[in-house]
Amino acid sequence: MALGKYLYCISRCSEERILEGVAAIGNPDAPVHTVPWGGLAVVVSDSVIERYEATRQNLLSHERVIEAVMREQTPLPVRFGTVADPEKGAGAVANIQKLLESRAAEFDRLLHEMEGKVELGLKAFWRSENLVFDEIVAGDERIRTLRDALQRQPGGASQAARMRLGEMVKTALARKRDAEASRILAPLRLISDRVTDNPVLLDRMIVNSAFLVRRDRESEFDQLVAALDRERGQQIRLMYVGPVAPYNFVRIVVNWDQVPAA
Repeated sequence: MALGKYLYCISRCSEERILEGVAAIGNPDAPVHTVPWGGLAVVVSDSVIERYEATRQNLLSHERVIEAVMREQTPLPVRFGTVADPEKGAGAVANIQKLLESRAAEFDRLLHEMEGKVELGLKAFWRSENLVFDEIVAGDERIRTLRDALQRQPGGASQAARMRLGEMVKTALARKRDAEASRILAPLRLISDRVTDNPVLLDRMIVNSAFLVRRDRESEFDQLVAALDRERGQQIRLMYVGPVAPYNFVRIVVNWDQVPAA
């Protein structure tokens, strides 16, 4: 069976080379290598033509190759699961080179924008949902009054009243979250080139953001996060990750039907 090429990322490289010490997705023994064209290259490995499931192992394999490239130069991450089919057009390598040729200006611009920058990620959670609820009740007389009234008549409280209380708490929680997120993010935004605010997925979650930061300001960013943890650590738990490739700011999507024939 002819093998295709699995695409990890795009970087500046004008020669064919093998990346040592990194395992390929789907086949740890396959060499990870570059397919160059005109000063750009796609980092690839041999791959069967299949849809890769987003399992933890597959995602880690994809990310670890990009991390290996990142240690030497700036990578543009390609969307997970992208494979060049050897049976289409003039073959997998020729199609990859045609991809680089047809989108060279775009890739060059993105590499210039990402040069010397890293992505840092921050998630923030309230440590205690009960404490947050108590603070909301204490700070809102309408919620407190309705809550107390429902507690006095637990058996006879109407469903409409309970739903009204739930909506009031939900609205107050959103306001409290927005205010807290603004306090957390404001100093971090000042030293970031760009910020992506991802969806807040849990009631306890306050912030789920990614920051594009120049490498020469990374330590300053670290210090701000550490100061925030010292100041608010008893109420808020922080999850800080990075540096990583700019996944939240660049994601190269390849539609092979739109790549000119080689």
